[in-house]
Amino acid sequence: MIFLFTIGFLEIELLDIIDILLVTVLLYQLYKLLTGSVALKIFLGLLSIYLLYLVVRAAGMELLSIILGQFMGVGVLAAIILFQPEIRRFLLLIGKTTAFNHDRFWGFPWRRDTTEKLSLTPFIEASKSLAAKNTGALIVFAKSSELKYYAESGDLIDAVISKRLLMSIFNKNSPLHDGAVIIANNRIKAARCILPVSENQEIPASMGLRHRAAIGLTEITDSIVLVVSEETGQIALVRNGEAFRNLSSADLRVKLNQFLFDTDQRPSISPSEKSVSAA
Repeated sequence: MIFLFTIGFLEIELLDIIDILLVTVLLYQLYKLLTGSVALKIFLGLLSIYLLYLVVRAAGMELLSIILGQFMGVGVLAAIILFQPEIRRFLLLIGKTTAFNHDRFWGFPWRRDTTEKLSLTPFIEASKSLAAKNTGALIVFAKSSELKYYAESGDLIDAVISKRLLMSIFNKNSPLHDGAVIIANNRIKAARCILPVSENQEIPASMGLRHRAAIGLTEITDSIVLVVSEETGQIALVRNGEAFRNLSSADLRVKLNQFLFDTDQRPSISPSEKSVSAA
């Protein structure tokens, strides 16, 4: 142990400082996950009940202490159930940042990425055409997960990607236009898929159900979602609960390259582009 200094009768060591810093980072990440969501109010409610339990137990109110004690006894299980989306997001955050998530960590020089790079041109051209006609669209780019659960909520297609097919799916007269298209393994995996709607109360009222669904999915997965607004014709890209709105075709291509392929390119953000964080 490396001794640093003392505060009264407390002896502060280097390990204590590291411990405090790690707890601070953990609490900050927890705060970011809960801020702006209903989960924060639930957490405050559970904390209030726990503080009330401590008060009534200290006051000797046996009956109320027993009732609240039974409730607190299942508190961990209740927290897991109530905070399932937040716990999933937290574990996903850890999984995306750890070195175990990358093939290069294992040091296998003979392993090569043989997957053909996804062509972005059909999506950019289709988005531009749909935006010009004020036709809404919702396109999900799966990354580490193929989003099988959400794909099965719609109609499985497993088709080759093309501009014409995307425009046909989102045509207002098409039975598949209502919902999201999921792109996985360089193919259109499914259409008319149902996405979870974000409960973040800080999302601007100008963002409709498509944007809320895009934000909701990216809050719990690492997918990227392209949104074309039916009301304004604006194109937006959503990642990690953050929406980049009013993108031009050039900005859309650069951001898709940046988000999907982790390139070092930086988009030339136009003055009209807005970023809305839902974290």
